[in-house]
Amino acid sequence: MARITVDLDRQLGRVDRRIFGGFIEHLGRCIYGGIFDEGSPLADERGFRTDVLDALRPLQMPLLRWPGGNFVSGYHWIDGVGPRDDRPRKSELAWLAEESNRFGTDEFIEYCRVLDTDPYICINMGTGTIDEAQAWVEYCNGTGNTYWANLRRKNGHDEPFNVRYWGLGNELYGGWQLGASTADDYVKKGREFAKVMKLTDPSIELISCGQNGWSDWDRAVIEGLAPIVDYHSIHIYTGSAEYYRNVFQPHQAERAIRICAAMIEQARYNQRISRPIGIAYDEWNVWYRTRSAADRQGGIEEQYDLSDALAIATYLNIFIRECKNVPIANLAQMVNAIAPVFTNPDGLFLQTIYHPLRLYAEHSQAIALDPAVICETYALESDITGGGREHRIADLGPFKLLDVSVTRDEDGKTLTLGIVNRHRDDAVTTTIEIGGGTPVASAVAYEVNGADPAVLNSFDHPDAVTVQERQLTSQGGSVEVTLEAHSVTVMRLQL
Repeated sequence: MARITVDLDRQLGRVDRRIFGGFIEHLGRCIYGGIFDEGSPLADERGFRTDVLDALRPLQMPLLRWPGGNFVSGYHWIDGVGPRDDRPRKSELAWLAEESNRFGTDEFIEYCRVLDTDPYICINMGTGTIDEAQAWVEYCNGTGNTYWANLRRKNGHDEPFNVRYWGLGNELYGGWQLGASTADDYVKKGREFAKVMKLTDPSIELISCGQNGWSDWDRAVIEGLAPIVDYHSIHIYTGSAEYYRNVFQPHQAERAIRICAAMIEQARYNQRISRPIGIAYDEWNVWYRTRSAADRQGGIEEQYDLSDALAIATYLNIFIRECKNVPIANLAQMVNAIAPVFTNPDGLFLQTIYHPLRLYAEHSQAIALDPAVICETYALESDITGGGREHRIADLGPFKLLDVSVTRDEDGKTLTLGIVNRHRDDAVTTTIEIGGGTPVASAVAYEVNGADPAVLNSFDHPDAVTVQERQLTSQGGSVEVTLEAHSVTVMRLQL
């Protein structure tokens, strides 16, 4: 029998709600035909799909990143403001498509307002200019009698948008990115972009463009931009057709966070920077099936199975455990393109990964705790000679088959456990013990599961993987629960 022991006073830190952030990009059907579908009977007068809004609201996203992603390095924001019918239709080179520009800055801000989420804009540092970035900040946040602030007013928005979060470009380390550069050149350019943006609005917060958290690029960018940025980004996607490798690969993110946090700490120490610099893990997800050139051009419409939902829950556990280092995370992406919500002209279904996202956003509490977990482990075969570095994880094992996060509220009366039973074949009976014998008044479990790890949801079978709720019986300061094979269980205990 496994055992999870929770000490209510053994705190890891505060959980920042921004780890439940999202991301939308002009990629395939993410925006057009996804969140924005002019003329659809399912869209409102603004063109927003109301069924998609209803699906996204329960995810309680505090932050939404836009417009990219790879797309942003060829995007000129001025093309996407003003009367929609007057906006230019252009070639889009990141994903080899055409961009109508009918969804632009004004529409994005309105979408954030409707969703009750804060906007996070990533600027074009690929083909874009310093003047263009400065104008974008002034258009969004300017209060003076200037051309750009007045243009926003002319477009129907008297009050400033007050966009707080601005990303300094996207993945400019990669040859696939328009305007890719060396780390040193990016740092020089980033300092000047940051200078004009902060002079325009000193209140904004900046995110530097990171890679995988441990690369030479990351080290150079952290050392070069630490004095002027508030966050450094990480992008690592994981995924494998082999079950155990798929569910364990998110631990690569754990390694990346630890290394990146150490490099940030070193830069702060050496440069005598007193303010914190957090990690913005602003692109994360399972993504491995739709990576070919044809798939990318087709909109990377990944179909997620149950094992992917287990990986997603493991990511969320990691962000909670690493709460001191990760204040921001953005799932990439929200609709159709590697997304929890999948649409067609007549409706939508929720992919398997939607369910842990909703449960964690709904039930996670304010303070992360450090539980003691005793359970069976599993060791992967060595992968040192195969695959890319980002997918070599065997050295991080053996892995506990139960991956656990625990959070409590301010008063210590509500406790939430996120438990992933990653055993492919066996249920695990677990005793949850509350330190000090604090009695458990009630306990409820929400289980995400399906017939087998390969099952997926679809329009024909939208509930093949779904959530089942059950009440649990407590015995004083402990609860015994059987965690079914290949399952995610979110438990809420009232003490």
